[in-house]
Amino acid sequence: MAVAAQVPRRQVAHATMGGMVSDSAYRSLSYWLDSVPGSLAPAEPLPGDTEADVAIAGAGFTGLWTAYYLARAQPGLRIVVCEAGIAGFGASGRNGGWCSALFPASLAKLARQSSRAAAIAMYRAMQDCVDEVGKVTAAEGIDCHWAKGGTVQFARTRAQLESVRADVAEAREFGFGEEDLRLLTASEAREQAQATDVLGATYTPHCAAIHPARLVRGLAEVVRRRGVSVHEATRVTAIEPGLLRTTRGVVRARHVIRATEGYTPLLPGLRREVAPVYSLMIATEPLPESVWAQIGLAGRATFGDMRHLVIYGQRTADGRMAFGGRGAPYHLASAVRREFDRVPAVFAALRHTLADLFPVLAGVTVTHSWGGPLGIARDWCASTGLDPVTGLGWAGGYVGDGVATTNLAGRTLAELILGTDSDLTRLPWVNHRSPRWEPEPLRWLGVNAGLHVMTWADRQEARTSRPSRAAALVDRFLGG
Repeated sequence: MAVAAQVPRRQVAHATMGGMVSDSAYRSLSYWLDSVPGSLAPAEPLPGDTEADVAIAGAGFTGLWTAYYLARAQPGLRIVVCEAGIAGFGASGRNGGWCSALFPASLAKLARQSSRAAAIAMYRAMQDCVDEVGKVTAAEGIDCHWAKGGTVQFARTRAQLESVRADVAEAREFGFGEEDLRLLTASEAREQAQATDVLGATYTPHCAAIHPARLVRGLAEVVRRRGVSVHEATRVTAIEPGLLRTTRGVVRARHVIRATEGYTPLLPGLRREVAPVYSLMIATEPLPESVWAQIGLAGRATFGDMRHLVIYGQRTADGRMAFGGRGAPYHLASAVRREFDRVPAVFAALRHTLADLFPVLAGVTVTHSWGGPLGIARDWCASTGLDPVTGLGWAGGYVGDGVATTNLAGRTLAELILGTDSDLTRLPWVNHRSPRWEPEPLRWLGVNAGLHVMTWADRQEARTSRPSRAAALVDRFLGG
């Protein structure tokens, strides 16, 4: 297996400490960052104490979308974004590139938390988000290799087939038709991609394959052109009412927004807010058309299957297979470190799974391998909100489905900050407060036990073709 050259870990680790790091160090973080045009050298850090109308911690999708919609709605607003590394350093520059309508909480769960109408509105808003991202990238000239080919989720065991049927049944129960989610026969599924052992699938058109680093880096440039100050190599050390404390100075602002996702536990008082769980990826060399003819994905549909331990993939614009999944351990005390980004056993498992899905890829060269933390709320429900008294706002807990959800969060936070009452600000995830995770070592035991049980359940279901009761219990424990 060929792997991209590695930069010394210590050098890259300085990115999270607010140090100035080289272009090549940042490029080593993912295939996406390695292939993005332009320099990745950090922009000017915060020059010292300053004042603003809105201060934002984090220059990923959440922070930048919030800045974008604020600047677009009110051009004179003073907006300051502070980022420890560079724009797109975290999940925004390392994810699977699915701009999808997926939301971590199911329709049934949202209906229980709020109402049937609110659950439907949430899912419709997510569908609209996919097209909103596409419209903005076209209008602002951001070339993120947009390809709205939808998503196909394969069922490769009898248990997985039951799962796809249940998903379609729930969609119908809430009024979503075939134009939103369609059950495919095995032959229809193979028209999308020639994966092995396929018994059926679902297909939704509400997803675009993108190059996420191109999107986040392009978005950073767009907001700068609109007058937003984006300070890189500026690590936030604390978030308080009216204050954003950083290694470079203090930003005083009426509204202070936390947009730190998987890095949130590094901030004082927020260690149990979300669990930083790692997702890892590999990318192959560019594949010849003769190989793609045996795989399919001609329309660049994103793909996965219905196993419990999530996998996800896409055909990139330059003809690579980018493929990822869960399986890396959760680390005690919500630790987030550079060395956790790479787990050789997980990379090997991803390569094995990819070859199992598409045997033609068994001997292909893997040029890049990487990973990073995503944020999971205790009740598995993403949220966004703003406290009108303190001026503190937040968004996160996307469970890896954040490319489009962050856009919805950014639009919603902008409207909350500006005092706009709208359909967006009345969605059920607005001002939803997830419970905190259990203290350690219970959190470490629970999350890692869940990962092991899901791995075991996938193997059991492959052998017996029966749904695993153990996996259902884990799902209930983890808030699904």
